[in-house]
Amino acid sequence: MRTIELLTSAEMAEVDRRAIAAGPFDGIGLMRNAGQAVASLVLARWPGAPRVHVLAGPGNNGGDGYVVARLLHESGVAVSLWASGKPRTGSDAALAAAECPLPVHDLAAFDAEPGDLVVDALYGAGLSKPLVGADARAVDKVAALGLAVVAVDLPSGVSGDSGRVLGRAFKANLTVTFARRKPGHLLLPGRELCGEVVVADIGIADAVVASIGAGTFANEPELWRAALPVPAIDTHKYRRGHVGVFSGGPASTGAARLSALAAARAGAGAVTVLSPGSAMQVNAAHLTAIMLRRTDDASDLDAFLADRRPSAFVLGPGFGVSEKLRDFALVVMASGEGEGPSGVEGLVLDADGITAFRDDSAPLFQAAGAANAPALVLTPHEGEFARLFADLAGDETLSKLDKARKAASRAHGVIVYKGPDTVIAAPDGRAAINANGAPWLATAGSGDVLGGIVAGLLAQGMPAFEAACAAVWMHAEAGARFGPGLIAEDLPQALAPVLRELLGDHAR
Repeated sequence: MRTIELLTSAEMAEVDRRAIAAGPFDGIGLMRNAGQAVASLVLARWPGAPRVHVLAGPGNNGGDGYVVARLLHESGVAVSLWASGKPRTGSDAALAAAECPLPVHDLAAFDAEPGDLVVDALYGAGLSKPLVGADARAVDKVAALGLAVVAVDLPSGVSGDSGRVLGRAFKANLTVTFARRKPGHLLLPGRELCGEVVVADIGIADAVVASIGAGTFANEPELWRAALPVPAIDTHKYRRGHVGVFSGGPASTGAARLSALAAARAGAGAVTVLSPGSAMQVNAAHLTAIMLRRTDDASDLDAFLADRRPSAFVLGPGFGVSEKLRDFALVVMASGEGEGPSGVEGLVLDADGITAFRDDSAPLFQAAGAANAPALVLTPHEGEFARLFADLAGDETLSKLDKARKAASRAHGVIVYKGPDTVIAAPDGRAAINANGAPWLATAGSGDVLGGIVAGLLAQGMPAFEAACAAVWMHAEAGARFGPGLIAEDLPQALAPVLRELLGDHAR
């Protein structure tokens, strides 16, 4: 079981409440199912563990732990049960504890031997404060002994909503969560502490989860595959979309060409590099299938818009921070109807395109919020995000997910907050967390390629949020498949097999 919705701690609590109200399982029934799922995986994965130590907290996560301990004991496993506090009287956890015949030891006295297995059922995703005292000492003891850990829901010490470590946290080999994953399973550093994540079916119906209306998703093809553009048999190049990519001066043209080639590989029928006159010869020497047009000022851009009716633009890579860049961006944002094949569908701003607005972003954001404006997609890495959204970047109370959402709302555009746990957020509140990235993508020009893919999909009419999500996933997948030795020039070609697989029969 693996679905794309991600549930916050509050949303998961509401799902539990609705599932219990709807039946057929009551609270203790769901808890027994959860414990059974964990115990079954422990027996399957660690059949030879000399002893299993179950660490149980005082809440529902601990209740799951009492069920795990009982079931493992009944299966003949040597089990030690360690508790951090007592369950509240009358709670489902108290019922689970009463059903467990094992003696309960105080977690403060926790001890184990090398080779033992630990089931972490202390706090799970709902933890909101750092681990201290006996809980923290147990984390240190387990780490010092190098013990394998199975985490129930989420490694204790990791925030389910932000992925942050609250003080210290267990590093799990396997994490078993229920119904749906949580943001903390995908956001760093939480993702690295979860190990393998298994989503167990404990009897919560999909309809109950759907009733919550979750707006956070794992960025997987299921989220956007249906919106991928598929060329009609009678199509022609301009019907497939025309992308304009702005080039920098003669010493800074490579980034624009990378974006342009990526846009073409993503399916745009025509791509034009918009070059200053001083760089025309440099660009002409390197371009074949990509067209070239001299664009020195806003009047040149207006003429291009009137003559060629481009569908999307990339602005920023290698361009240089300048007033001209700001002018070009605002001309594009004011130019399109954003409807139909004759309108400008979107503008992708990256690198210098983001930095150019750091001192005064209001004109850009106002233009993006205007009726029928082209979609605005911003693709900042950590430093660029801080330049444009300094207050959000510096707010330690916000998760990366929160920051991206707030930035998207403010900008009236889609934010691609890049990193190993890239977050894509839309101004309507939807957000996705990407998890298929690879370290090989940390290479110069990689972001220029990403911007081009986004623009290529936008130009073909793909909605901005879905286009950004698809581009991030495809970019990461291409990099991961290529592997060691990857440079940015490899990425556009590496997109081809990824796109072919995504399109399936439509690729024939």
